[in-house]
Amino acid sequence: MGKLISSLILPSVVNGGRHLSTLSSSANAIATHIEALSRNSMSAKGIPKKHARFDNVDDALAMFTKLIEKHPKPSIVEFTKLLAAMVRMKHYALVVSMYSQLELFGVSHDVYSLSILVNCVCQLGRIDFGLSVLGKMLKLGVEPDVVTFSTLINGLCRQSQFSQSVSLFDEMVEKGYQPDLITYSIILNGLCKIGNTDRAVRFLRLMEEKGFKPDIVAYGTVIDCLCKNGLLKVALDLFSELKVKGHRLDIVVYSCLIHAMCNLGQQKEVRRLLNEMMDNNISLNIFTYNILIDTYCKEGMICEAMDIVHTMRKQGIEPNVVTYTILVDACCKEGMVSKAENIVDMMRKQGIEPTVVTYNALIDGHCLQNKMDKARRVFQLMTKEGCSPNIRSYSVMINGYCKAKRLDEAMELFNEISRTGPSPNNVTYSTLMQGMFQLGRIAAACKLFGKMLVSGLVPSQVTCSILLDGLCKCGKLKEALKIFQALQNSGLELDIIFYNVLINGLCKAGRFEYAKELFHELSVNGLKPNVYTYTTMIYGFCKGGLPDEAYRLFKSIGDNECLPNSISYNVMIQGFFRNNNTSKATQLLAEMVDKGFSADLGTATLYADLLLRSDKSILI
Repeated sequence: MGKLISSLILPSVVNGGRHLSTLSSSANAIATHIEALSRNSMSAKGIPKKHARFDNVDDALAMFTKLIEKHPKPSIVEFTKLLAAMVRMKHYALVVSMYSQLELFGVSHDVYSLSILVNCVCQLGRIDFGLSVLGKMLKLGVEPDVVTFSTLINGLCRQSQFSQSVSLFDEMVEKGYQPDLITYSIILNGLCKIGNTDRAVRFLRLMEEKGFKPDIVAYGTVIDCLCKNGLLKVALDLFSELKVKGHRLDIVVYSCLIHAMCNLGQQKEVRRLLNEMMDNNISLNIFTYNILIDTYCKEGMICEAMDIVHTMRKQGIEPNVVTYTILVDACCKEGMVSKAENIVDMMRKQGIEPTVVTYNALIDGHCLQNKMDKARRVFQLMTKEGCSPNIRSYSVMINGYCKAKRLDEAMELFNEISRTGPSPNNVTYSTLMQGMFQLGRIAAACKLFGKMLVSGLVPSQVTCSILLDGLCKCGKLKEALKIFQALQNSGLELDIIFYNVLINGLCKAGRFEYAKELFHELSVNGLKPNVYTYTTMIYGFCKGGLPDEAYRLFKSIGDNECLPNSISYNVMIQGFFRNNNTSKATQLLAEMVDKGFSADLGTATLYADLLLRSDKSILI
């Protein structure tokens, strides 16, 4: 077979010697340790028989020493049996160091021994060394087999390098290797992990064509992937196919479908599946119950969620930390923080310790009610109870302090993170910057943005839009335009939100011509204005005394696949009123009502003033 040439393998072939020498060097200390052990670890019962399975590492090390000291040296086959026994005992690092010694003593390797080495370095998380071993095999003329490739493919998947694992599989097949069931299963799982649903389904078909009948786990993996990627119909088709083929369906497959249906609000279909499970004597597990509880909680139906908890208890299934955390979070979002605290107390009585997620939900609940002192007490309690706050804990607290206009305390927490806590992320910086801008602390917000850049954290689009919006609202339009230009030059893909922020700032500052230029720039950059963009421009034209131009823009909203909403109608009507075009204002007001929209307070006040000025009576 010719050499494998790929972006994945070639660097390992070229650098194989260097990588392996690094590996050998790092294993020298372990090798020395093995020698010391082997001199003192001979079993009282003597060396194990040639084909016996080793029960402990001492016997294996003793046998290794004996084999190494033989003259002439035994073949690699004898060493391979020993190494395989060590792998079964999961002593991967020791096996790697043994290979270093075998090379020093001139023992030649074969495909089986090198495949064991590949497995060990992959188990140790060093897939780069595994690829180096493959490179060395090719240089030595040792033909890798399907086990070698499967081991590497699995190693890549374990390191979340799913795209690379699929590429290696494709190359393996291209070079004439026949994958086995294990290889197919590994790749199928990898395809699902990266969300490649089309190929995952085709892969199932390919497995069948090659004579490998996918089991319920394989089908379940693909169904779960389809559900998570919003392809419920395809998942249900595959589910129906399973039933036709006579596969015994399990709770895992049903739970995947139920979860997807709950997310889409298909309650009727969920009930149908639950009834089908009962007919097939498939009992719900804690995972399925938690899905149902979570669905009811997200719809604000907490009493119904609690009813499900009572039902599961009757079935002999006790709630777990996930169940309780779902309930705590739902109660806090609905403003029932006292009830949430009672649930936490119930958890503790049952010996279930709250997690950081549970505490975060409780902290958020207090922050939503502007009870920052209570939120702080929960924050301190979690630390006292041995549950370390994560970056979300800090971000929620900082957000609460900012909304309560207690910026000094927010900064104190932020500085605490910098000293001892987890690294601030985009959310932390964005939250604090927004709080600073709202209190007019422009210099502090810009300084914080600079600190974020120095830290090496790449600002998200949300962070950048907060910076622009803050500068615009604080009257620093010139600085905002400079930053906008810098963002364009940086190659960052700017979406409609950035343009909306600047257009709004320009309109409020009375710079309508610049706003118009920016509006027309949208199509050049492949962006479509949304209803907010249109409404902002309409407001600007009306404010600038150009109601006719505003109305032309209002009538063109439908040209970009969006429709006027209540706000755009009200802004346009108020623009007509304020520019003394009462005829068009009342005409558009009637149209708005026909569309099912209502007048806001501003429109109603202007209309009432018109009626009073016209000496007309108002019926209330």
